[in-house]
Amino acid sequence: MQDILGSIKEIGVMGFLDILFMFLLLYTLFIAFKRTRAAFVLRGIFIVACVYLLTRQFNLIMTATVFEKFVTVIFIVLVVIFQEELRHFFEEIASWSLKRPDTLNKSRPLSRDETQLFVKVLMELSRDRIGALIVIRGKNILVRHLDGEVPLNGQLSEAILKSIFDPHSIGHDGAVIIDGNRITHFAAHLPLSKNLENIRDRGTRHAAALGISEVTDALCLVVSEERGSISVARHGTIYTENNPDRLATAIENFYEEIRPKKQVKAWEEFFKSNSREKVYAILLALGLWFVLVHGSKIVYRSYVIPVSYGELPSEWSIADIDPKAMEIRLKGPRTSFYLNIRDRIKVYPDIKMQSGPQRIRVYEKNFVYPKSLNLDEYDPHYISVTLDKTPQEVKPQEATPQSKNGTE
Repeated sequence: MQDILGSIKEIGVMGFLDILFMFLLLYTLFIAFKRTRAAFVLRGIFIVACVYLLTRQFNLIMTATVFEKFVTVIFIVLVVIFQEELRHFFEEIASWSLKRPDTLNKSRPLSRDETQLFVKVLMELSRDRIGALIVIRGKNILVRHLDGEVPLNGQLSEAILKSIFDPHSIGHDGAVIIDGNRITHFAAHLPLSKNLENIRDRGTRHAAALGISEVTDALCLVVSEERGSISVARHGTIYTENNPDRLATAIENFYEEIRPKKQVKAWEEFFKSNSREKVYAILLALGLWFVLVHGSKIVYRSYVIPVSYGELPSEWSIADIDPKAMEIRLKGPRTSFYLNIRDRIKVYPDIKMQSGPQRIRVYEKNFVYPKSLNLDEYDPHYISVTLDKTPQEVKPQEATPQSKNGTE
């Protein structure tokens, strides 16, 4: 407990800022990947990272070395697998600096009357079996995921929506993009989802709606021209909703989520949501700091070790050693001392096989200790050793058998 308290005191102001910055970075990364296909894989990465930190913490040299040798390969694999998520993550960081109050006020959430009118248009398109795909932008940027879109920037209205999705219109097969209460683009092509289980027997419009919902937080509404049903897609899930009241509620809840009427302070929203991601981020940030910063600090430890002499020839024995123990001081990363290394420290002086006392100089090469440590100093530098030689017993010579006449 004293070691833990001492370690906490060592953090200091700069260490606290270091941990805080890493926590915010990890937390942002977890949130960015939370609703994507990377969410499950991130848990595996978190577990692997914890295992690596433990191997470093307890000086498991072989396991840690294997992790370090493959870290470059693993990094490249992760970049290839999560290139879309990483691009989205960096886009979000860039977009924070571009958000200004004047740009946020160009559009506003739909009023209740506008929502009812919007739902009325969807129900009429559904009744007439006219296919439609509408994407309502959330907080994420959509432009990068669009292809072939035509700018419009018009007020959301029944006439414009019905004109765009008229089967004789050139852009009726594409998606309409709505930001707030304005139609920003139409005839847009969206990325198709590869989640065959969720798409099942649905058409291309549903695959496009599910695809854009997997990479952004947009709300997607699809009208099927084959079935006349209305589907809602968000956060990588899609479901059918033909009830106008529930459809209106889903749209209103979406706008309330992305642009709440009651302005919630940023710090209040931060503390009220995503508790699991906060726990993961703070644990990983603390673990990284203790292993990479606290554990890497060079410290000194002193030990008193007995003088070893290994195996001597059978005719020699130790009569006396003075002193019988030596004091040694090692230096190295703090993590190298976490395990009990006393039994791994030895000293083997160069003893000469000669009778009587001898004064032996002890050199650094005579010490054995973990490779991650360095010998700082030791005392004494000379020891006295007295060897005794045990006389070897002479075996009696066996008589040579002789023949009967006395000759061999």
